[in-house]
Amino acid sequence: MIEVSDKVHKYLQSLYGTEAAGKYLDFIKSDPSQYIRVNLLKISTEGLVRRLLTKYNIKSVPVAGIKNALKIQSDSHILGKTLEHILGYYYIQGLSSMLPPLVLNPSKEDIVLDLCSAPGSKTTSIAEMMESNGTLLANEIAIDRVKMLVFNIDRMNLMNTAVLHFKGEQLSKIYNNHFDKILVDAPCSGLGIIQKKGEVNNWWSLERASKLGDLQLRLLIAAIKMVKQGGEIIYSTCTLTVEENEAIINKALRKYPVELEDISLPVNSIDAFSSFAGEMFHPSIVKARRILPWEVDSDGFFIAKFRKTEETQSPEKNQIKPSNLKLVSSSSKEIKKYLSYISLTFGVDEPVFAEYKYIVKAGDIYFVNAGWDEDNLSLFERIGTRFGVVNKNGELTLHTQAAETLNERITKNIYEITGKDELKIYLDGGIIKKQPDIKNQCAVKYEGMIIGTAVVTDSGIKSRFPRAKRTQEIFIA
Repeated sequence: MIEVSDKVHKYLQSLYGTEAAGKYLDFIKSDPSQYIRVNLLKISTEGLVRRLLTKYNIKSVPVAGIKNALKIQSDSHILGKTLEHILGYYYIQGLSSMLPPLVLNPSKEDIVLDLCSAPGSKTTSIAEMMESNGTLLANEIAIDRVKMLVFNIDRMNLMNTAVLHFKGEQLSKIYNNHFDKILVDAPCSGLGIIQKKGEVNNWWSLERASKLGDLQLRLLIAAIKMVKQGGEIIYSTCTLTVEENEAIINKALRKYPVELEDISLPVNSIDAFSSFAGEMFHPSIVKARRILPWEVDSDGFFIAKFRKTEETQSPEKNQIKPSNLKLVSSSSKEIKKYLSYISLTFGVDEPVFAEYKYIVKAGDIYFVNAGWDEDNLSLFERIGTRFGVVNKNGELTLHTQAAETLNERITKNIYEITGKDELKIYLDGGIIKKQPDIKNQCAVKYEGMIIGTAVVTDSGIKSRFPRAKRTQEIFIA
């Protein structure tokens, strides 16, 4: 049981009063409810409910108002270990955390930036809402968290996302009046998530929250400069402090060409505070929403929606190092021979490849949806996902990520795993001791799902299940 510190308790009382603070303290002492977000690009909500129940005896129910959200209602210790989880059929995510992308409401026609994106719960939600098409940039400052972000993008098989590794507040020196929509899910003191992260209670202080406020304001200002006139910014935090929420957006409203818009949420929420500790805020600030943990059985959140009313000018621009990388279409000479080989090997109709653009980088080939459209390729840690690697014979070995993406379009050279023992060998990166009537390489299928690729050798079928996924514990039902 989490014991809330006096400084947290006193702050909550100053914010909401004794009765409401008591409700939060009671809520914190209860076990957190668990939610998942269904990847509708792979499976229907109803289909996942049935599959989790049938295969794992995990009971779940839909959440009213959010078509791809499920609340878990049974023992869920294997929820993050199922094959469906590692293959991106769902994402374990707090209910409140699902809301900022819903308010952002991106389409595949938008150019979108997730400014503070790791580990990727909101990034992948945005990408799914864009139907894995269009242009989405995901920025993360910490390089170790970039790896987790890339892992989750790959796990969900999303084809419209490129990853940046910059200080978010400095990106406005590169992009100016550029994006249609930006999410600023800002780093915060986490006062809304104590129930599931009790360590917040140990280090939280008002002084720390105030220091974070300086960074939050810089990130929001950068977003204002980067979004187009008429474009939208969603500012969100998982904290309850005024210093990191109303005080931040109040400064932006007073100084920059933005206005707040009304927000409609599928859960209970209250108006943002119009004043606090004797300070009166901008009159429109009540349009921002506070989500109370004990009201929604999830994390506490703050969400505000801005619209930019005038163009802004960035006083300085970074010089971008030219890149020798380029995106090419499927008809390009340098990629066409590899695509023809994959078409012949796996029975993929060649017109399918026109749905993507390709990057050739030192023998590795990556691909992204054909609608992705950005210059300055040198800025990115990764664009799209892996398509394959060119071997010493000049032939392309298809990557597991590509096979999962192409999925049912692969019609030949498929090895179907016949049982749990073979599945375990494959997921562990081993060799299935069989000699199928297949040459060189194959796609691997299990229970109707393309789960990866393999190389056919004299020893048998050598798994090419990615190392990053092999390190995850997978429960075989």
